[in-house]
Parts: sequence; structure tokens; C-alpha cells
Amino acid sequence: MTKINHPDYNSPAELKTFMESNGMAMQKKFGQNFLVNEQARVKLIDSLDIDENSTVWEVGPGLGSMTSEILKRGATLTVFEIDRGFINFLHGFFADYEEKGKFRIVDGDVLKNWKKEYEENGLPDRFFGNLPYNIAATLIADTIEKDIRFEKAVFTVQKEVALRACAKPGSDDYSSFSILCQWAYDLSPLMDLAGGNFWPKPNVDSRAFQMLKKSDFPCCKNPEFFTKVQRALFSSRRKNVRNNLSNFIRSNENTLLALEKAGIEPTVRAEALPIEKILLLSDVLTDILNLKIKN
Repeated sequence: MTKINHPDYNSPAELKTFMESNGMAMQKKFGQNFLVNEQARVKLIDSLDIDENSTVWEVGPGLGSMTSEILKRGATLTVFEIDRGFINFLHGFFADYEEKGKFRIVDGDVLKNWKKEYEENGLPDRFFGNLPYNIAATLIADTIEKDIRFEKAVFTVQKEVALRACAKPGSDDYSSFSILCQWAYDLSPLMDLAGGNFWPKPNVDSRAFQMLKKSDFPCCKNPEFFTKVQRALFSSRRKNVRNNLSNFIRSNENTLLALEKAGIEPTVRAEALPIEKILLLSDVLTDILNLKIKN
């Protein structure tokens, strides 16, 4: 495809004109907002710590403002884009990189096709994206639950999602999502971005944060079962751990035995439990249920 020039990524007016002149409109259902703050874009890509030997996945490139910055660093980039209009222009904007094998587009819903991409082409060094609110937590959790951990991931999300990811036990934001994220990664905030940094301007604030693969990954006897246990514990926040767990394993007797062996009071709620306690509970339950099956 012939290379074409992209619009000024720092100018909301020019972006708007470009979209309108090409018969395109921002799709609210896809959570589309362009980061028009160049300094923020550069800082975010700096945090990825990439060079010509790096491989990167980017979710939701849009018209390629972050894509352009990543490719400038020499990395090999695969982007996931669902909007057909954007896909057509991305091919034109980055035709030269595509010809060199440094840029590739995966067409469609990232929630449905990331795993196939991983199975066919392996895991990249970095995972990156300005994630729409309606998929952010689901996508991050899905990769962790599928036992996939990236060396480093950098995401910009609605601030509420970042707060949930980093929340500590006892806080209102602490949830199953918090446990998954902190089980697999060391998390740290990078910057907050008010709505004025984006076009169109969203009604919420965003936060960029990074996730570094844990070197001392806290193991458990059955990781897949652990993800189910911790999700079950938070299935109803108003119920205590005994009620939620007994509903999950369908045995009040085994629930009480497991809680006793793990040193957890049956009347506490899940948001009071640190990850270590839930990992222990998962291991205890694994032993109890296995013993029951063997007998």
C-alpha cells in the first residue's frame, strides 16, 4: 500500500477535520479517545524501555499516535484494532514499516483474538495500550488467568481501573481484580491524565501505570484453581468468606475445615484477606478436595 501522511497528533482540530473529511466518526462503543499531549506520549513510550530488538503488542492504536512513537524506537510492533476505518489508514501511515516486517495489524476484537496471536507468534516483550474502560479489566485479568505474564506492560486506563488494580486489603477498591494483578505483577503508577489530554475529551480522569513481571512469583499448588477460588470469595461482597466459599465448593463441612486450616475466621469478608492468605486457602482446599476424590 502507498504510504500516506498522518494528521498532526497534537491538534484536536486537525484530527477532527481528518476524520470528518474521510467520512469517519469516533465510535463511543469502542471507547475511542486520542492522547493529544505529545510529552505524555513520549513519557509513556519511554517507560516501555524498548529498542530495535524489542517486540511489542499495542491495543487500540486508532490513528497511530502511540504507534508512531513505538516504531521510531525500532521495535517490531503488532497492533490490535477493531475499527475498519482506522485499520485502512494505519496500513497507509505505516506502509514502509509494514514492508520491512516491523509492523503488523491484527484485525478484530482483542478480547477474542489475543490468545490466537500468542499461540501462533509467541509472547512479545511488552504489552501496551490506552485501554477502553469496557475492556481494560477483562483483558488484563484474562491474560493472567490464562497463565500469561509479560515482562512489562504499560496501560492507560480510566483511573478507577488503575485504583482497583493497585488496591490494598481493607480498601473499598480491593477486589478479585486487585488480587490477580498483584499476584502476577509489581504495579506502580506513571502519571494521571485529566480529560483535556485527550480528544474527544472524556468525562473521566485516566491513569497510566506499569506492571512488571514478578521475579518472586508467589506459587500455589493449582494456579487455575486459585483464580477460581479468589473470584468466588468476592462473588458477593456483602457475604462473608464462609458463605461465598461454601456456595463455590458446595460443602459447608469442607469450607469450615479449609478456613480453619488456613487460619481464616469464617465471618470475615474477602476484602480483608491479603493475597498470601488466599493462596494458602487455595492450597488447603486443593488438598482437601483431592483427598475426598481419592477416598
